Amino acid sequence: MTLKNKARQLPSSPGVYLMKDSFDAIIYVGKSKNLKSRIQSYFQTSSKHSKKVEKLVKNIRSFDIIKTDTEFEALLLECQLIKQLQPIFNRMMKNPQVYCYISVHVTEEYPSIKIVNSTGNNEHQYFGPFPNRNRIETAVQGLKEFFQIDCSAQANQQKACLNYSLGLCMGICLGGEEVKRKYHSSLNQIINFLSGNDDSLFDEMEKKMNDASESLDFETAAKYRDYLDTLHTVHYKEKVLQFAKENKKLLVIEPLDDRFFKLFLMEGDRVLFRKKYEWKMSSLKNLCTQLKADILIPLKHEIITSSNEIQKNEIDEAQIIYSYVQNAEYCIYIEDESEEHLSKKILDLLKKAANSKLGV
Repeated sequence: MTLKNKARQLPSSPGVYLMKDSFDAIIYVGKSKNLKSRIQSYFQTSSKHSKKVEKLVKNIRSFDIIKTDTEFEALLLECQLIKQLQPIFNRMMKNPQVYCYISVHVTEEYPSIKIVNSTGNNEHQYFGPFPNRNRIETAVQGLKEFFQIDCSAQANQQKACLNYSLGLCMGICLGGEEVKRKYHSSLNQIINFLSGNDDSLFDEMEKKMNDASESLDFETAAKYRDYLDTLHTVHYKEKVLQFAKENKKLLVIEPLDDRFFKLFLMEGDRVLFRKKYEWKMSSLKNLCTQLKADILIPLKHEIITSSNEIQKNEIDEAQIIYSYVQNAEYCIYIEDESEEHLSKKILDLLKKAANSKLGV
């Protein structure tokens, strides 16, 4: 059977696919909410195929699939398999070493902002980990230029640097108490932004971009547009990290169709429990009792970590879960509460989901 014919017989369901070469080695792992449509696309002539896909297709001799109930599970499984198998054609999520951190050397007279590969120095405040070092370098450069802290010389040398004449340095090279005060004020604003506590920087930078555009300085406007794009990436990643560090337990109901739904219990970057249920198990109250009984043990599970920091090999799962939760229609936080209160919260969530999906 040809690969095209095999693809035609695939289910139109979510899942993960594993592409293999002539040696039966897995060379690519992917996911899709529609396996049939996605895999068929590889074997159709298309001008939209990238060079990478064209090269991949030339090396495919067979493939396997793993069906999942939801696209969310397919995303998680893809992430885990890429890290485990490290297929040659996969680039994202396979190597934790590609991640980096933004470091602020807080004990310096003029604290420096750098990009580093690891944490551990008590004199530094770290933000991250972040994937894609190039984007983070652009974001940091944008922060330095916007706040005019991109000095190209030593501080307090009493001589203006080149960047001072270009308007990129506030005068750190010249020194003085007023400059130091202004520098630390700007640094505090940067730290608040990187911590996810202040997003006013977006409005300020967008105004500069628009002002430059109105003045027909399109080069500067394009530069600030690129800075804004990368800073949104930093801001989003910090929200993901904060979500993961909080380690709050969440319960999510995802309706699959008018017969089944999937229940997820999650914490941080982990799925503690998942199970598929039928809607019509006599009554919603009986169904609620079953759900509560199933999650009680994993609900009391405590995640033991060596530190409060999210490690490089955990950030991908945390981002997948964070994105899923942000878009979940039927999701609740589970605090330390009585079983009676827990039953009420689960029943209310069931009623909301059932009313929307089944009209009951």
